[in-house]
Amino acid sequence: MEDGLSQITLTDRIKLNVGGKLFETTISTLRSGGPDSLLAALSNRQVQSSNPVFIDRDPEIFSVLLSLLRTNRLPSTSRRFTDQELSDEASYYGIESQLKSAMLPNPLSGIDASVVATIRPASDGVVSAFTTIDDGSVWIAHGGQISVYDWNLTHAGTVRTHLDSITSIRQVTPSSMAAIACDVASGVHFYNFANGRRVGSVEWTDPTDPRIYKARVTAIADSPDSVFAAFDAHHKENSVLAIDKSTLQVTSEIGRQSGNSSKSIVPGNLTYVKDLGLLAANAITSGAFGFSGYIRLWDPRSARVVWETNEPGSGRSSRFGDSFADVSIDVNEGTMCKICSKSGDLAMADLRKLNDDPWVYLRDTNPSLRNTSGGISNSVVHCYKKQVFVGRDGGLEVWSRVAQNGGNNTEIAEESFRRNYMDKLEDSERGIIKKIEGGGERLFVSREEAEGLEVWQSSVFSGAVLVS
Repeated sequence: MEDGLSQITLTDRIKLNVGGKLFETTISTLRSGGPDSLLAALSNRQVQSSNPVFIDRDPEIFSVLLSLLRTNRLPSTSRRFTDQELSDEASYYGIESQLKSAMLPNPLSGIDASVVATIRPASDGVVSAFTTIDDGSVWIAHGGQISVYDWNLTHAGTVRTHLDSITSIRQVTPSSMAAIACDVASGVHFYNFANGRRVGSVEWTDPTDPRIYKARVTAIADSPDSVFAAFDAHHKENSVLAIDKSTLQVTSEIGRQSGNSSKSIVPGNLTYVKDLGLLAANAITSGAFGFSGYIRLWDPRSARVVWETNEPGSGRSSRFGDSFADVSIDVNEGTMCKICSKSGDLAMADLRKLNDDPWVYLRDTNPSLRNTSGGISNSVVHCYKKQVFVGRDGGLEVWSRVAQNGGNNTEIAEESFRRNYMDKLEDSERGIIKKIEGGGERLFVSREEAEGLEVWQSSVFSGAVLVS
């Protein structure tokens, strides 16, 4: 046996009988699927065997996968099969990673991105919250349920929770556990998606203060070791709790504050900035006199505030009264962006160079776009992959970095970005944009009272190049 195997070369040919259809290929092609794949194991048999190996699988799909191993690309015939069919067969042969690489979308470029799908959960189709994963998968809360869609946007399962609705959700890495909460119910709750069971809950309690009771949760974030949840008690006192991932026990209390002012309301959003080891929080409120709120950075190890800004009341005088309507942080690039409530202007700041007024207000240099100043009642912003995505009512636009002549492309300047529309008229009429979030090479968009979650991707034939 060993003597026969020693004579095998990568250029030797081997025959396979798949579902009654004969295929002939080389040893090197079969082994390109990886050493642990079924095809690599079959390539170790003696080439001189007169009888081809019989595999009781679909020959048409095998033809597609064999072409993938030969060229690292899917042939046009793959369109005859669903993504699930291809994924099931690739899993059988042990070449899921090769299929995944071939099926992943092109690098996300907002300039030429479009809606490629709308994910509609089977029941309670209005998306109340969602969270994205780095591989392009997404966890969707709809009603009191959590539905998971994998990297290929294939439905991986649905879990029914004890809550009637879910307004905050975070996939707690690296396990298949979700942290969820509802802004009209108390506590943060942890569900194991593998078995659909609730594995724990955390409430904010204080033995010295009986008023801390049944506090609702408004935002969730996580670090490698902890989950952070913003709790809001009924008597207008709030705090962020750090929860150990392994024990689901509270380890510390961060930023406890009380009062009704915009400087002390509960955070509506939390983001952990891994590279800096900081927890970012922002709170925004609006009323008869416009928008107001704060942005705050904590060191979660010491619970100390390392930087904060309040609006109105900070920044250069020309911007006084033009408070932010939304804030986003790009954890990979170390940047923060905000959209102004009155002017509609977009501003950015470098998290490594924060001071009393760190904002650079971007100037729209695209003459073909109309002025957006004023008149926009609903604005959301999301920084992702060196781009800034902005939703204004139902319209979606992107600010893309442009090359600076003789300048440093990593520095933020007033003309560092160029604005373009992403959507068509029919896109903007689907409803007011509620949330924008990137995951992998995709952009996910939810709209108020609209069923489903929009998935935006760049075209396969994209000619756009992002500036690094």
